[in-house]
Amino acid sequence: MQAITIPSYGDADVLTLTEVAEPSHGSDDLLVEVKATAVNRADVLQRRGLYPPPGPKPEHEIPGLEFAGEVLECGVNAGGFSPGDRVMGLLGAGGYAQRVAINHRLAVRVPDSFSWTDAAACPEVFITAHDALLQASATTGESLLVHAAGSGVGVAAIQLARIMGMTPVIGTAGSSEKLDKAGALGLDVGINYKDQDFVDECKAATGGRGADVVLDFIGAAYLERNVSALAEKGRMVIIGLLGGLSAEINLGAVVGKRLQIHGTLLRSRSMEEKAMVTRAFEKSVLPHLASGAIKPVVDKVFTLREAADAHRYMESNANFGKIVLEVAG
Repeated sequence: MQAITIPSYGDADVLTLTEVAEPSHGSDDLLVEVKATAVNRADVLQRRGLYPPPGPKPEHEIPGLEFAGEVLECGVNAGGFSPGDRVMGLLGAGGYAQRVAINHRLAVRVPDSFSWTDAAACPEVFITAHDALLQASATTGESLLVHAAGSGVGVAAIQLARIMGMTPVIGTAGSSEKLDKAGALGLDVGINYKDQDFVDECKAATGGRGADVVLDFIGAAYLERNVSALAEKGRMVIIGLLGGLSAEINLGAVVGKRLQIHGTLLRSRSMEEKAMVTRAFEKSVLPHLASGAIKPVVDKVFTLREAADAHRYMESNANFGKIVLEVAG
């Protein structure tokens, strides 16, 4: 089969379309013909050598944290699925390929109304956003501050917060265009971080209290200001580290406001944990996707052969929502 591999680490040009062996699959697995996958920041980091997949280094390193496709074969213990079923799900790696093998507990049925492109845009962002909101114990009536409101996870989080009845939903982005698009999805207050102070704007939007929940993708560069932006007994979930790994923090503010700070990562979790978050997504989020109450947002579609162009596009930060790769059969 064909797959995009990373023969050496570096810029987008290192991504290479390669003939590789079909993945082996066990008694608990599904062998799936991939119809589409999607590009995530983690793929860019992996390509640079900064985010290796779990386990020993394979002969061919294939990026890709999610897939949508058609079941070709089912292991004897993969109950509930049959060849021909349309499924989507999370992967530790390997999504940029014509076939993937996945434990059946990590597979979710694709809504009938969804295209393959829609389906590929769902697993990573909606599972990540839903899991982060659960970790934060977010609830109806609470305020939410989402950084990177135009990112895939940001767009998913805004929609989930609206369904949950969180208010106000506040988000940051680097352009008015992205904030306007996010507003159409349920963002109540948009903050352009290039010319507005998100701490001041967040407090203004919440009557001076600050946000009950912050979802952060920036890390070190925003840590001190996120602490300032949180309300008493506020909770922050750190999802990404685009702004660095190390920072000083005012522990007095953390203690004084009784804050909780969580870190989250999906890729390195155990099979049991990944199965749990997948089932939580299937129960609480998938029905809203199937009904159209929330939706995957696809910014641009590339072919698998154009993976390098897709990475360059992501690195330009121009996208609003997901960047999808269509995979030829």
